[in-house]
Amino acid sequence: MKIGKNPPLHLTYCLNVHPGETWDENFEAIRTVTLKIRKRVAPNGPFGLGLRLGHTAADQLANPETFHQFKDFLEAHDLYVFTINGFPYGEFHKAPVKSRVYSPDWRSPKRLNYTILLAEILSRLLPEGLTGSISTVPGSYGEWVRGSTDRTEMIQNLMRCVAHLAHIRKETGKEIHLGLEPEPDCFLETTDGTVDFFTRELRGEGKQYLSQLIGTSEREADHMIMQHLGVCFDTCHMSLQFEDLGESISRLAANAIRLSKIQISAALKTGSLEKSLKRVGDFADPVYLHQVKARTAGGEIRSYEDLPVAMSHGDVLNRSMEQWRIHFHVPLYFSGDRELGSTGNDLSESFFRSAAGSGCTHFEIETYTFNVLPEPFKEKNLAESITLEYAWVLDRLSP
Repeated sequence: MKIGKNPPLHLTYCLNVHPGETWDENFEAIRTVTLKIRKRVAPNGPFGLGLRLGHTAADQLANPETFHQFKDFLEAHDLYVFTINGFPYGEFHKAPVKSRVYSPDWRSPKRLNYTILLAEILSRLLPEGLTGSISTVPGSYGEWVRGSTDRTEMIQNLMRCVAHLAHIRKETGKEIHLGLEPEPDCFLETTDGTVDFFTRELRGEGKQYLSQLIGTSEREADHMIMQHLGVCFDTCHMSLQFEDLGESISRLAANAIRLSKIQISAALKTGSLEKSLKRVGDFADPVYLHQVKARTAGGEIRSYEDLPVAMSHGDVLNRSMEQWRIHFHVPLYFSGDRELGSTGNDLSESFFRSAAGSGCTHFEIETYTFNVLPEPFKEKNLAESITLEYAWVLDRLSP
């Protein structure tokens, strides 16, 4: 949906909350749930969609007959697509995903070709006058990157993608930008690491490679990188690092790194794990990776690759731990109780001022974990929960 003017901000929720690996499953979720949410949230105006297309669904939607059917559906219901979640390449629900969600990563031509397909689809769906965004994996899972060869492969594939996005813009006039999404324990994890990768590597080695690849000046190559490659800023992920969200946004802007999309989400947190251990354990599931960041009273941050690992570690009862933050997206309206909390408190008035003034126009609610939430968190059905999240964001986000 559109918020304000000059320029309007576009708000959606990410359709990755709906189970569905085929296009038919995605389309069914839009027809049965998204239209219900739209009726409650924005019954009288255009309503934006944040598609989640794995490679199977993308291949199926690219079929001309299927594509035109969807285009007709969008027009009939006053819907528009401005962003795609291109992070999970394959299965994302029901079966264990864990670190497989990052595969194939940006070292692989599979990731490049899949992302190019998404860009081609988005360029044909995107309304005139809007830019389009695609969010993607943060380069790779951290432990998979072992040396300079891995880094070079990532950089070169990202530059090949930039070249194709620039070609789309030249041929169609549609501007599409790709957002690398920093995430705990990944190649891109913190604001510092992201700024370093963009300024030192992408606009160093990457710029030189892109210049040679398409036969243009390094100055023009640098401009293309800034225009077509940026960051998908997931507030849950950045809060897990104990970062100040407003300061992180300012640092990215100060280094001319595009904010491609801001995903509004909140992580589970607890300040007294000894008392809330049983309840925290209810959030451990076999499907997703729930990385944990724990901060000691002295300010040291310790990392655990998954919630069950953290819970089995001796530090779990260490009273020097000031706070635990867990990569489990909880509903934005969850304000916490005596034992459990949420990093939703980081989504302050000053954060929303920074976000609205950052130049980013794409905002996406992303609580994809609804289906694995403990039962007490699912008293409301999915449509009701997302509707409440829209209300929570709209009460705080203004241009």
